[in-house]
Amino acid sequence: MAVVFEGISLRSLSDHGDILQRTEAVLRLEVVTENEEPLVSIYNGANSQQMLRFSLSSEEVVCCQASKHTYLVNIQGRSVLLHFASDFELSRFHNVVKGAKHNSSKTTKKSVFKERTDEASSSQYFQFYGYLSQQQNMMQDYIRTSTYQKAMLQNSDDFRNKIVLDMGAGSAILSFFAIQAGAKKVYAIEASTIAEHAQKLVEANNLADRIKILAGKIEEVQVPEQVDIIISEPMGYMLFNERMLESYLHAKKFLKPAGKMFPTIGELHCAPFSDDAIYMEQFTKANFWYQQSFHGVNLTRLREEALQEYLRQPIVDTFDIRICLARSQKYTVDFLKAHETDLHRIEIPLCFVAHASGAVHGLAFWFDVAFCGTMQTVWLSTAPTEPLTHWYQVRCLLRAPIYIKQGQSMSGKVVLIANKRQSYDIDIELQSDSSGARSNNRLDLKNPFFHYTGQQPQPPTGSHETSPSEKYWDSVPQTAMVNGMADTNSMQVTPVQQGIGQSFNLIPLANAEPISHTGILPGGATQRQQTYSLPSSAGTLMSNASSLPFMQNGHQAAYTSSNPAAEAGGPGVANPFPVVAPAQFSIVGATDQLSLQPGTVIIQGQPGVQG
Repeated sequence: MAVVFEGISLRSLSDHGDILQRTEAVLRLEVVTENEEPLVSIYNGANSQQMLRFSLSSEEVVCCQASKHTYLVNIQGRSVLLHFASDFELSRFHNVVKGAKHNSSKTTKKSVFKERTDEASSSQYFQFYGYLSQQQNMMQDYIRTSTYQKAMLQNSDDFRNKIVLDMGAGSAILSFFAIQAGAKKVYAIEASTIAEHAQKLVEANNLADRIKILAGKIEEVQVPEQVDIIISEPMGYMLFNERMLESYLHAKKFLKPAGKMFPTIGELHCAPFSDDAIYMEQFTKANFWYQQSFHGVNLTRLREEALQEYLRQPIVDTFDIRICLARSQKYTVDFLKAHETDLHRIEIPLCFVAHASGAVHGLAFWFDVAFCGTMQTVWLSTAPTEPLTHWYQVRCLLRAPIYIKQGQSMSGKVVLIANKRQSYDIDIELQSDSSGARSNNRLDLKNPFFHYTGQQPQPPTGSHETSPSEKYWDSVPQTAMVNGMADTNSMQVTPVQQGIGQSFNLIPLANAEPISHTGILPGGATQRQQTYSLPSSAGTLMSNASSLPFMQNGHQAAYTSSNPAAEAGGPGVANPFPVVAPAQFSIVGATDQLSLQPGTVIIQGQPGVQG
């Protein structure tokens, strides 16, 4: 039952104690208890709009009597004065506050986050995201970052003059995007130490009056007012890993009834795949434990345990979509409708019809999320057909493959069970409806195997319908052939932008190796270094050879001695740098003139010839 106080007025204070703003309308204050937590809500008496909400049991809320009719409340550094109609009403409220503080001192109730999370896992998690390098890794995922910005800017009507909550803000980059889209104010909640760096960015960009950093967990902090829209990037591997989606749904307690959420919908896709190589790779690793005399020690007793451990690892990498033997099936979560407890156990029934024959080695997973705005819906996809993101894709192996023919059906299920390590245990099960063959496995999403190599994913075996060799040689222009071999220096080069199509998976920018520019000379000339072999007799001194012609990239060039006597027409003098067959030397220089190291020899090439 609510305790109601009528005739309240509200005044906000500056850091120096000056009154910044006061309400003209008469307000109503209500104190209710939800889950043993006393909550104070202040409403506009005219239209019942909620203006302020806080918990009396929160350690971040400090209350005290300021005068005969006023009560001072400090909420995470923001101070307000509550003016009551009479000293009797203030006395009633003071008793409520004392009772709430007394009860909270007797029982230290854990937050929802602490109840579902091991302390060690939580500490490691927030330490990880407190590093600037990890924030950079996510920010440099241009697919992720650009899609978020585009979704907000193209739905500016949903942000213009609105109050925004950024849950798990990190560097607060999404908060800045919200301001760019016209947001009036953003509350950025971040529990890791990166919140301190986010505050510095806010101040450096002169937005301290519009972006408010609230340090803490969404389950424990108090937001001063209800918000119009919640923004966040809570997705993990397989969408649900790290269990931050539950915190995202928990944040709806601060959302107005008709509020929005960006992202709005999440879809987890699942498809059976065939990949002999990755399956045998995991088995081969376990064979290390099959040694009967490893430095005199018999390891075979642990071989089976090692194999099970490797098979329990979800594989994080990317792959060619053609390894999937059936159309993917999706599981949809509407974030506006779902409750956080819905994600404690997720069961996905499966039914596939194979469009190709092969051995099913497991299930492949990826996810898409949609930003459903008033003006436009924008999708962020981690599918293997799309440019690669830092989420990659995830594959879960079966204990034993199941063979299936084209047109046959398969059934099964995936069950994700949340654990206190901020992750999930995954149970997968598949059965061939025609043969009855069945296989299953349990995997630990907290312990994935990062298999990504940075190379372009290879197509599945047996996908060539024509000779790859003939296809290659037919693509080489005849003019690019020298002595029956391809002259790669004269081949046409296709710009990267033209060569990238929808079927390519791009390597992410994050953690990329530095690019070396040592081949660039001052003034823009390009330095090239190549090694050439010149025919000569073994041990013969080239004392009389003033010029030796040779081919450089299909163009005539000449080796010229810098012997002063030879150049003057005098008798030949032994070259101080004799060339022994096969003679090798390096050419270094710009395109119009190439110099030979050591510097006593000059290579004179035709103008425009590039090495």
